[in-house]
Amino acid sequence: MTHSALILVDIQNDYFPSYAGAKMPLPDMDAAAENAAKLLAAARSNGTLVVHVRHIAAPETIPFFLPDTPGSETHASVAPQPGETVVQKHAINSFQNTNLESMLKEAQISDVTVCGAMSHVCIDGTVRAASDMGYAVTVAEDACAAPDVTYNGVDVPAKQVHATIMAPLAMAYAQVLSTQECL
Repeated sequence: MTHSALILVDIQNDYFPSYAGAKMPLPDMDAAAENAAKLLAAARSNGTLVVHVRHIAAPETIPFFLPDTPGSETHASVAPQPGETVVQKHAINSFQNTNLESMLKEAQISDVTVCGAMSHVCIDGTVRAASDMGYAVTVAEDACAAPDVTYNGVDVPAKQVHATIMAPLAMAYAQVLSTQECL
């Protein structure tokens, strides 16, 4: 039995440019999901615990991942198989008000690999929380995606948003690796 878990965060239809009707398409989500699928296949084949995290939003908070909509469903490329854990969250941090921490403790997990979206929000929040809880954290950086953002009149491309988050995570919170390095 392994003491590792793969946590796939918010790899949901609303983030995919290739998904008709996506409410928050991220420029690199299709490529990130392809890498997440490789990590998922490896985890399934070697007995690593797999946890799918799905964000279900309150309509007054964000206009995507709305309850009972196809956009909030896990993307087919990483769809849960029977027996795999699905954690539903309503906040940025995947541990906040969920059973994720107790489930990992019960399974005696010490190491987690995290991937998904969005790099600057839910990945960042989840990785920092996992690190603060004492888990050895790895981020599969090319299995994560971010949007283009505008702040204070400055347009920031997705790749820069992503790099701006991965750098501090690598400095203090996690080992930040490519999918190939994780495999």
